[in-house]
Amino acid sequence: MDTDKISQLKIQRTAAKRPVLRRFGTYGAGLILLCAAVIGVYWLYNEGLLSRATSVEVVSVNWVYPSQVVTDFNASGYVVAQRRAAVASKGTGRLDFLAVREGSRVKEGDILARLENDDLRAERDQIQAQLNAARADRVRAETDAGIAERQYTRLRNLWEQRAVAKADYENARDQFQRSRAVTESAEASIEALEAGLKRASVLIEYTVIRAPFDGVVLTKDADVGEVVAPFGSSVNTKAAVVTMADLTSLMVETDVSEISLPKVREGQPCEIQLDALSETRLSGTVQTIVPTADRTRGTVLVKVQFDQLDPRVLPEMSARVSFLSRRLEDHEKQPFVAVHRDAVTQRNGRDGMFLVDGMQASWTPLTEPKAAGDYIRLDGSWKVGDRVVLKPPRELKDGSRLSLPE
Repeated sequence: MDTDKISQLKIQRTAAKRPVLRRFGTYGAGLILLCAAVIGVYWLYNEGLLSRATSVEVVSVNWVYPSQVVTDFNASGYVVAQRRAAVASKGTGRLDFLAVREGSRVKEGDILARLENDDLRAERDQIQAQLNAARADRVRAETDAGIAERQYTRLRNLWEQRAVAKADYENARDQFQRSRAVTESAEASIEALEAGLKRASVLIEYTVIRAPFDGVVLTKDADVGEVVAPFGSSVNTKAAVVTMADLTSLMVETDVSEISLPKVREGQPCEIQLDALSETRLSGTVQTIVPTADRTRGTVLVKVQFDQLDPRVLPEMSARVSFLSRRLEDHEKQPFVAVHRDAVTQRNGRDGMFLVDGMQASWTPLTEPKAAGDYIRLDGSWKVGDRVVLKPPRELKDGSRLSLPE
C-alpha cells in the first residue's frame, strides 16, 4: 500500500451532521404544514364549509296588504256584465248600414245598424196613397149623407102633413140610409188602411236596429252586405249584428265551494284583484248568493259588486276575490313589508331570522317584531325579495351551509 496516499485520508465529521439537519428540516416543514392544515380545517368547519348542508325551505320578504290579515278565504272568478245583449233584427234582410264598431259607446235608442227596406217603404207609400184616397171618399160620402139627411127631414115633415106622396118620402129615407152606410164604409176603409200603414211602419222599424240600453259595443258580428235573420236559420245568415254590454253593471262571478259557503253572507266586504291590474286592489261587496249549487263541482255561484268601478275593468277579465271578516279602514289600504311568522325563531333569547346569503345561513336579529295575523312586520333594513329560512331547525346556526329546494 502507498503510505503517502494512506496518510492523506481524513474523516469528514461535518458530512455526518448534514443528514441529521436535513431530516430535522423536513420534519419541521411537515409539522408546520400539519398545523396549517389543522387551522384551515378548523376555520372551514367554523365557517360551515365542511359541515353537512342543512335542507331547508325558503320564503321571501314581500309586500303584504292589510286585507290578507282579515281574509277568511279566497276564490277565483271572472268579471261579467249583468246587462249584456246580442242585438239582432226582428226582420230578415241584407245589412245596408252599420253605425258602430267595437268600443263604441251608445245611448238607449241610438241606431246601430239598418237593413235594406226599399220594398217596405214602397208598400208603406202605396198604403199612404190609398189612405189619402179613402179620406177623400169619406168627405164625398159625408157630403152626400148631409144632403140626403136634409132631403129626408124635409120630406118627412111634408109627409106628416100629407103634403107629398108616400113614394117620394120613402125614396128620401132610403137615400139617406144608403148615404149613411156609404159613410160608415168609408170610415171602415180608412181604419183598415191606417192599420195597414201602421203595420208597414212597424215592419220598417224592424229593419232599424237600435240600442236596447246605454252601453258599449263589445263585438261586431256582421258586416255590411251580409244577410241577417232573426234566428239565423240559414248557414250563411247572421243572427246578431253586434254584442253590447252595460259596463256599469259589471260584477265578479266566482264559484265558492260548499265547504266555504257558511263564511259568505250578503253585504260581506271583499277585496278584488284582477290579473290585468295586479298592482291594484279594488273593494267590493257580496251582492248575490245564487240559490242553487253545481253538484258536479260542489260549488255555489256568488256575485260580488264593485264598490267603485274602475274604467280599466273589462268584461271577462279573470279575478281573485278575498272574502274579508270585516271592512278595511281608510288607513289600511297601503301594503307593508312583512314575512310569514314561521320564519321567525329564537337564538340566545333573541328573536330573529336566518337570511339566505348565497348558500349559507346568516343570523339576523329582529328589533321588536310586530305581528299582523300570520305575518311579521319588518323595518326599513329589510327589502322586498330577501330570502329567509322558513321554520328553521334547532341545529341551524349562523354560517351553516344550506341545501335549497330546486
